[in-house]
Formats: sequence, structure tokens, C-alpha cells
Amino acid sequence: MIEDDEGHARLIERNIRRAGVNNVIESFRDGTSALAALLGPDGSGEINAGRPLLILLDLNLPDMTGIDILQKVKSNPHLRRSPVVILTTTDDQREIQRCYDLGCNVYITKPVNYEGFANAIRQLGLFFSVMQVPESA
Repeated sequence: MIEDDEGHARLIERNIRRAGVNNVIESFRDGTSALAALLGPDGSGEINAGRPLLILLDLNLPDMTGIDILQKVKSNPHLRRSPVVILTTTDDQREIQRCYDLGCNVYITKPVNYEGFANAIRQLGLFFSVMQVPESA
């Protein structure tokens, strides 16, 4: 999960857990640390080859945009098959289309109110509980 808002990150994780998803969730508050973990020390991404990953990505990060991260993930031969779920407050149709064009799998706009946000995350958790993450090639 790449989410700079700590409150949103806790809410996302809590509601994913409530939906019965028990996978390890690694949290990153900025793009630099997330890319370091995804691409590894040599920057190749091979460190995550064959590892089933699902990336939850906010577009509005303090050090870079989520679009930058999405482009790097989807252009990397070891990461490109990893599903990417955009979870952000940005609801601009051009931005949404751009994310899909770059290869995001799901784009979810965060509702502004707490209850709406919590409900969206619960539904996302249920989605994760039935979704299969493809094996890397």
C-alpha cells in the first residue's frame, strides 16, 4: 500500500482485514521508499520476480505522483503483471483514463466522508478476498 495519509492507511488496512483478507500488507508513505522496495537494491525489480503482489496506490504522494509509480511498475518486466489498484481522491476523468491506459487494473475514487470511504474499503476488501493475483512470468 502506497498511501501518505496515515489515517487513510489505517482505515484501508482495518477494513481489508474486516473483509477477511489476512495477507501481509506493507505500507509506504512515499513513492521513493515504495519503489525502493518494489525494484530492489539493483533497481531491476527482479527481487519481486515470481512473488504475487497487489499494489494499492494513491496518486497524490509527497515526493512523486502515483502515475510515475504506475508507469515504472507497468514498464518493469518483473512487476508488470502485478495488479495495481488506484485508490485516490482524484476523480478527473482524464486522469482516470490515463491510469487505465497505463495498465491499472481498478481505479477507485475515495469518498470524502468517513462512512463512504470505510464502505468503499470494505467492498475493496471483499473484492480482494475473491480475486486471484496472477503469477509473474
